[in-house]
Amino acid sequence: MTDKQAFLKATSKLFGVDFIPKMPEQTSTESNESDTLTLDAIEKQHASHCEHCTNARGYTNIVFGCGNPNPDIMFVGEAPGEEEDKQGIPFVDAAGQKLNEIITAMKMNRDDVYIANVIKVRPENNRTPREDEIELCSPYLEQQIECIQPKVIVALGSSASKHLLKTSVGITRLRGNWGWFNSIPVMPTYHPAYLLRNYTTETRKEVWSDIQQVLKKVQTLR
Repeated sequence: MTDKQAFLKATSKLFGVDFIPKMPEQTSTESNESDTLTLDAIEKQHASHCEHCTNARGYTNIVFGCGNPNPDIMFVGEAPGEEEDKQGIPFVDAAGQKLNEIITAMKMNRDDVYIANVIKVRPENNRTPREDEIELCSPYLEQQIECIQPKVIVALGSSASKHLLKTSVGITRLRGNWGWFNSIPVMPTYHPAYLLRNYTTETRKEVWSDIQQVLKKVQTLR
């Protein structure tokens, strides 16, 4: 049995056939560098061409992303909330403060990481983004990831985890287990908003365990 076959067998047994992470693929650095747009170019392209965001209603600002354009770690959430919509910056509400606490506990600050969402504008009434909205807007997130090339992605919550890992498995089963987006390791964990609603000893331990795995992975990739 090859390493790949053994990997697929193990993950299939653990999660069921619905979730089998893709193995990392080797890509050509030269071709990636020549084809990759800058973050500014992606942001301008998104603002004028995203079929979801240009047609959405009820939002004030596009929330593209912020932080270090060359980070070890990228955090990906679901969508902007009310406060993010007002300021045009991701994770600045109460959930953002919780994310800040996590980043501080990692002995980092927001300037050390990059933060973005799957959807770039606030869904009406803060509802969960629909699949069709994610399908239209997420290619710009994928371009961001391709441009930034973080060593590790932390997927915050169900929507980000399901999209990046191409699965329908819920976050409670996904969290704490590595997957991949193209060749980049992805660690799914609970969204900070979930922690605000369920701030228990158990959830805190689970998230910190996930974050410790992320820090260890970054060290091995340096």
